[in-house]
Amino acid sequence: MNAQEFQTWRTEAAQKLALRLAGREQAPLIDADVIQHTREVLVCLGGSCISCGGAHIADCFRDRISAHGLHANVRMVQVGCIGCCDLGVVVQIMPDEVLYRRVTEADVDRIVTTHLQDGDIVEDLLHQSEVGGHRYQRAADMPFFKHQVKIVLENSGIIDPENIDEYVARQGYDALATALLTKSPNDVLADIKASGLRGRGGGGFPAGLKWAMLADAPGNSKHVICNADEGDPGAFMDRAVLEGDPHRVLEGMMLAGYATGAAHGVIYVRAEYPLAIQRLQLAIDQAHARGLLGDQIFATEFCFDIEIRVGAGAFVCGEETALIASIEGKRGHPVPRPPYPTQSGLYREPSMINNVETFANVPPIVRNGSDWYRQYGTEKSPGTKVFALAGAINNSGLVELPMGTTLRQVVFDIGGGVPNGHAFKAAQTGGPSGGCIPAAHLDVPLEFDTLQELGSIMGSGGLIVLDDSSCMVDVARFFMEFCVEESCGKCPPCRVGTVQMLHMLKKICDGEAAPDQMERLEGLADVVSSASLCGLGITAPNPVLSTMRHFREEYLAHIRDHRCPAGVCPKLLTFTILEDRCTGCSLCARNCPVEVIHKFDDRKQYWIDTEPCIHCGNCFEVCRFEAVHKE
Repeated sequence: MNAQEFQTWRTEAAQKLALRLAGREQAPLIDADVIQHTREVLVCLGGSCISCGGAHIADCFRDRISAHGLHANVRMVQVGCIGCCDLGVVVQIMPDEVLYRRVTEADVDRIVTTHLQDGDIVEDLLHQSEVGGHRYQRAADMPFFKHQVKIVLENSGIIDPENIDEYVARQGYDALATALLTKSPNDVLADIKASGLRGRGGGGFPAGLKWAMLADAPGNSKHVICNADEGDPGAFMDRAVLEGDPHRVLEGMMLAGYATGAAHGVIYVRAEYPLAIQRLQLAIDQAHARGLLGDQIFATEFCFDIEIRVGAGAFVCGEETALIASIEGKRGHPVPRPPYPTQSGLYREPSMINNVETFANVPPIVRNGSDWYRQYGTEKSPGTKVFALAGAINNSGLVELPMGTTLRQVVFDIGGGVPNGHAFKAAQTGGPSGGCIPAAHLDVPLEFDTLQELGSIMGSGGLIVLDDSSCMVDVARFFMEFCVEESCGKCPPCRVGTVQMLHMLKKICDGEAAPDQMERLEGLADVVSSASLCGLGITAPNPVLSTMRHFREEYLAHIRDHRCPAGVCPKLLTFTILEDRCTGCSLCARNCPVEVIHKFDDRKQYWIDTEPCIHCGNCFEVCRFEAVHKE
């Protein structure tokens, strides 16, 4: 394919796509009379919506649109993650931009007849705010979307990820064409350097510097590797990008290959992402068929190809040297550095690794320029960041925000605050390698350097909100348990040290810790952090150290007072039954595994024998009358 053929293809594709995107600023202008008579139904088929039955809803729309004779003017389109993952199956009608949530099979016919046929809104399917009960017709007006700036996610939820034409219609592969036809590799490298793009995989290493290291490395055989081994608990950003806009990642890798002199790309993606793998492979096949992958791309001398390698799900394979070993068919063990992968990586040849989100930032930077990119974010952390917002939050899902957005804005303006009348307690960022940010720092800007100062990290973008019902010692125990499970076992500081740290945390949670346990735990954390071989062990103590730093009194309550202030740690709880609330239903007694709940001899109420009680909490969970009290 040459430049003229690509431009013709792009123009035709843009005209087709313009119809349903006519209400958006980036869409090409088309005849208004045509818009009035044509609509498209965008059904979210991201991983979350598929789990809620999204594929079946899409089939229902196809059937009902045809049954009502609307197939000539209405088309059902499958799209990637729209973002509001807590709203069940989400459907958007274009160009009206009306968003319906929690759509069931019974709702499909109503949408088809009321909206698509008669032009009226189905009011009860619109999103309703938690406060005030206001209903929003357009997604853009919802607080969840209103404050977002989408660069990485600009196509997700809009285009059909399995149709290369729709990606091209949204300026897809424009950056690649511009680079190959009008820029030198050094020009592209200069664009990335000037943009200030930092790696979005966790460490925030400058992407331009890493690319320059590969470009300067001697040798004719070089490799560009995309790390799609997303393993942090609560993180699903990379998965959403791969499922919703796979060509975007391919184009970013190709631009990296052009800038660095590499001709081979590998996407290392975990096996738990079958939909992402499927759509990536389809995108690679489509790019090959169109001449965008392979030899002499755009009739130039540039040749580049990409293959997928599926990982077995080991968290440690997110570390670059372990990832390389896994691609080579070896056990995913880290090795000491130097040499760094840019010196000796895949097959002992110069290699460069960036994660999915980093590559997804590249096409718009090359297309629009570094100054355009730097208008977002901060001086030291330019651009945007995609977060997976989860936990004790009213609005959970996928959000993209300018770097420097405060935690308060994320939790309350976008996330809608903490549900059920609870108070915000902390936000956990960076997964097992990160830390917890307390309420006192709600106004901290979310950027690489400020989070490190607080004892946390940006990580790949997981952001878990914790409310006042969370025990911070238990949170630290959970993440340490994860690190113990995922340690490769190669180096003793991580293999042995994390196990001992977990043992100490369990003793604190059980009220069996010695008075000097915190000092011992801090000392061991320093050893594990300073002596471990790879990033997993080096950062494993972060959740422990950050919770001890910001919630020290909570640790002391467990150790000194044998009390869990949040009422979470079972062995520190005492369960009693409030007689004035007990109805005598016997549900608590029937669910007690050790049969220590008894009925009074002279009345219908029950009581708990606290001495042999094992503190399992079953009675508290099953009681429907709030008669079981824990303290």
